[in-house]
Amino acid sequence: MAKHDFRSTCSIARTLELAGDKWTLLIVRDLLWHGKQTFQALQDSAEHIPSNILSERLKRLVEWGLVRRAPYQQNPVRYAYHLTDKGKSLEPVLLQIMAWGHRHLGGGRYDPATGKSYKPSAGS
Repeated sequence: MAKHDFRSTCSIARTLELAGDKWTLLIVRDLLWHGKQTFQALQDSAEHIPSNILSERLKRLVEWGLVRRAPYQQNPVRYAYHLTDKGKSLEPVLLQIMAWGHRHLGGGRYDPATGKSYKPSAGS
């Protein structure tokens, strides 16, 4: 893990220093559940994360030991990104956030309570 001087001793505040922006957990989501492993694949997500922000967030996730990167192409060097066990341990947190959003914010594409995907009909 990267050496970091936290601004607080609160565990919630410390966690938010790493994952409290609107992009970091979406990157973890895509690596964890959507099979996205390259910079381009992550950038092509529905939320369209700007490349400079994606680059910075991936760097931070690598520094904190949640993601590892490995070259998959030489000349130019391109990297694939994979969650470490530490990164994968965020899955229950993401499921809880998803469940809360599903219950209180009008659902979503996947219902974590039932484990079923929501596929809108042609008339929806």
